[in-house]
Amino acid sequence: MTSVATGRKVKDRAVQVLVYGAFALAVIPLLSVLWTVIVNGIERLDADFFSFSMNGLSGMDAGGGAYHAIIGTLEQVAITSVIAVPIAVLTAIYLVEYGGNGRLARTISFFVDVMTGIPSIVAGLFVLALWLLTFGFEYSGFAGALALTILMIPTVVRATEEMLKLVPNDLREASYALGVPRWRTVLFVVLPTALSGIVTGVMLAVARVMGETAPLLLTIFFTKAINTNPFEGPQGSLPTFIWEQAADPNQNSIDRAWAGALVLILIIMLLNLGARLIARLWRPAGGH
Repeated sequence: MTSVATGRKVKDRAVQVLVYGAFALAVIPLLSVLWTVIVNGIERLDADFFSFSMNGLSGMDAGGGAYHAIIGTLEQVAITSVIAVPIAVLTAIYLVEYGGNGRLARTISFFVDVMTGIPSIVAGLFVLALWLLTFGFEYSGFAGALALTILMIPTVVRATEEMLKLVPNDLREASYALGVPRWRTVLFVVLPTALSGIVTGVMLAVARVMGETAPLLLTIFFTKAINTNPFEGPQGSLPTFIWEQAADPNQNSIDRAWAGALVLILIIMLLNLGARLIARLWRPAGGH
């Protein structure tokens, strides 16, 4: 018995070392990237960067900022979330609570898997061909939001679907036993129980689409001026701002690109913190 116990301790310690080593291998590159962005972007992160656009400035000029890009990104991501989240959550509810193993559910699940693997530039090309060239609409932040919606929906569907599957069936059966209709059970029992995981999945999807550049290059065009109307005319965004500034060899442009990347990371972090706070406040009593 002593030798068996010792062997188990050795195996347990070996597995712990492997787990901690894998965690370190995953975290070290992340911390390295984060540190590099902070060091290179913090110097240019001043009040002017949040107050001015690049209108009338060239790459070699000092000053300027990303106000127009920040406004554009926030509006585009907000429109994307308003369109994508309800569609994705309702789709996941159907797949888990109503679809079962039916043919329609399998078909929807198949196309969700296909959409998950679509390259981002394909989504931009689709919106460019349909919305801009076929229907004749102009470049706008809304067109960019449509492209981002295509990328966001499958991510939210899969995340929500997995969270709904984790809800114990005992909760559903207890609700049905009390005579509660299925739609009320889903709305007041299942969704609140899975809310925290759903919010996390939504924020991961937001983080993914917020940094996409390729579809925005094809749908919102370029502008250095401030455009607060996402439905009319070209509009800036942080990804295209970073891409444009980083392509300029002047040091002032490169500094602005690093600062834009840092702002993008900070926005994503703040959105994640806010979403987790909301999920914690809305968590059912007694939940963990």
